[in-house]
Amino acid sequence: MAPFVGWSIKNKCLDPTRWVLFHWGELRTKTGSWLQHLMQAHFGEVKIEGFEGGDGPYCFEKAVVMRHNEGGKGQETNERGEPIIRLTLLMRRGSRSFKNAAAVTDIFARECAKVEGCSFKVAQSENLSFCDQVRVMTYTDVVASPHGAQLTNMLFMDRNSSVMEFFPKGWLELAGVGQYAHHWMADQSGMNHRGAWWDPLDKKECPFPQQDLDCFNFYKDGKVGHNETHFAEWARIVLDQVKISKMQIATRSPTNEPQPNSNACKC
Repeated sequence: MAPFVGWSIKNKCLDPTRWVLFHWGELRTKTGSWLQHLMQAHFGEVKIEGFEGGDGPYCFEKAVVMRHNEGGKGQETNERGEPIIRLTLLMRRGSRSFKNAAAVTDIFARECAKVEGCSFKVAQSENLSFCDQVRVMTYTDVVASPHGAQLTNMLFMDRNSSVMEFFPKGWLELAGVGQYAHHWMADQSGMNHRGAWWDPLDKKECPFPQQDLDCFNFYKDGKVGHNETHFAEWARIVLDQVKISKMQIATRSPTNEPQPNSNACKC
């Protein structure tokens, strides 16, 4: 259901008056608390159809069928016919923020400017309401962000979207499997986790070199530096891959012909 929220926002569709929910082939008449609040935040009252009228036909004047995490409902292009790629640098303050956010911003803005059809924006996660965060991620094809809770909203991105992740020093060696949580989330949601960068440097060294847990606690809330050469090359590769992928999808999908900057609802 979460991808449907993003698709509905992006295409400016009418709010549904009824919902028919199936999971693993079974009719569902309620959702979990988090999902219920999400749907209410965007659509208002959510009426879930339980077919209480028994056997017989049920009519729906208009219907949208949404299968599990089915994203990419059409491909937008610019005036030259190039696919539009939306790159978002999702920032955070405090722990695991970038030491030099301006420098990182310049790197990604510069690489985006080299790619026809690429648009770049910077979003500060703490400044956004939950609904604003959903909108930002809905209009994002590539998100680059330090590791943190703000990346959880990647599930509102379209299928085949891309994630680039950054970690402070110490995480690679000491954080364990938990540091791959967003990698797993991307895989399960049909997205592409394009890798991560672990900062190899820090001004302070752990004073407990033989105690992994103490060392991780020492490093875990550190800030993330940057490597201009690596970041620029990484961004270039990811943007090239995304552009090729979008062009291939548009070529393979005759029913999803590119619509230049179209916001028309396909309901």
